[in-house]
Amino acid sequence: MSAAMDKALMAMSLEEEDEPFDLPDLPDYCSHDTNKLSLIGRILNPMYQKMSSLILDMPRKWQKLGKVRGIALSKERFQFIFDHKHDLLDVQEKGVHSYKEWTIVVERWTEFPGPEFLQFIPIWVQVSNIPTNHYTKKAIWALGDLAAPVTEVAFDPLKPQNREFVRVKVRFDVSKPLKKEKVINLLRGGTTKIFFHYERIQKRCYTCQRLSHDKDHCPIEVMKRQAMSDARRAGNSIPKPRPTRLIKETDPLYGVLEESQVGINPNSGRPKIAAEVLEGMRQYLLAAEGEERRAREERVRRSVGEAEKDLFTQKVALSLEPIPTITKDLDKGKGHIFGYDATAVVVPPSDKSPQGSKLMASAIPAGTIVVRLEKPVWERLGARSSEATLSYASSKEDSTGFSQGFYEAGSSGINPKKKYIRKRPGKSKRKQKRGGDT
Repeated sequence: MSAAMDKALMAMSLEEEDEPFDLPDLPDYCSHDTNKLSLIGRILNPMYQKMSSLILDMPRKWQKLGKVRGIALSKERFQFIFDHKHDLLDVQEKGVHSYKEWTIVVERWTEFPGPEFLQFIPIWVQVSNIPTNHYTKKAIWALGDLAAPVTEVAFDPLKPQNREFVRVKVRFDVSKPLKKEKVINLLRGGTTKIFFHYERIQKRCYTCQRLSHDKDHCPIEVMKRQAMSDARRAGNSIPKPRPTRLIKETDPLYGVLEESQVGINPNSGRPKIAAEVLEGMRQYLLAAEGEERRAREERVRRSVGEAEKDLFTQKVALSLEPIPTITKDLDKGKGHIFGYDATAVVVPPSDKSPQGSKLMASAIPAGTIVVRLEKPVWERLGARSSEATLSYASSKEDSTGFSQGFYEAGSSGINPKKKYIRKRPGKSKRKQKRGGDT
């Protein structure tokens, strides 16, 4: 026994490679036909969104019980397979989806997903406080693009605008924070602030406005607490590293474009000039020498400067951003704006009205509250409908919500005590009865 084990141990080698297994290319080993009617999703906040409960709750939330089944692919990814295509499209057209009040990413299944798969969600954004002199399609597109790349604008300049906002549909990157407001400079001096409200977006981090965590677990808050702890131990500050140059001396564009003209746009988070456009400029300059080279450098410098003056030209020609579509359906894909701030407004009583009118005004809604609350209580306790009707008919509330008579406790609450009625025959019937007895 020991000799056999020794031979097996001697034959073992750490350099032995494990060959991968090739799945057979047969229909029984592939589920493409089933996956065609499915949605792939990803949760953004695993701390509050549990995969086991999400698989069971989402069909009910979509009102598709018995028509869709869920599969947990991993701790963060899931799949829902639908029986019919119209149910899948109905769920997909709802826009942003959420679970436990936190957003989830849902996309249609594709056989070969790209690197941006499950990274973007379509959101309708309400842009408010737009300057009066800039109510145009291009201006609204430029303002909405500050929140995320705009794909559609719901705006019809020929119809009356009865709302204080304009809706734009954006393609939002879930790894980036939501922007609530933005300060813009006007043409002839002065500044103003525009606001963004995201439809169907519920909870988020109040510190960094991201959708992946709450404030208590925000990395910024954690770093602040760590920095405060380190500051108590040592007060030495760490110098920031110097930024690297984007256009080096060996680049053909060195001296032609400035550093401020390339790189990432801080407002949109996208390149100011696309990489394809920069490469085309380099090839254009390298194809000439001498006087022709200097003339081409001047053309590139002038064309970029002119394109930067117009936001539309800059987005289309330099950034290579797609032009959004314009829809005249102002309520297309409209959703709710969720907020968790206190919205109750307390109206103080007026001092001009006399005390008697105050008591009467406050007593009137009290009576209506009593009538509205009694019937649901009876229904929850399972009381008979006839008893409820009788109680409604017999109770005569006045303006204060109270009625005359005695009350007693019952199984359905406090009910008025029934008055005893003597069941005695009339006088003529009693006389007839006495005459018959004699």
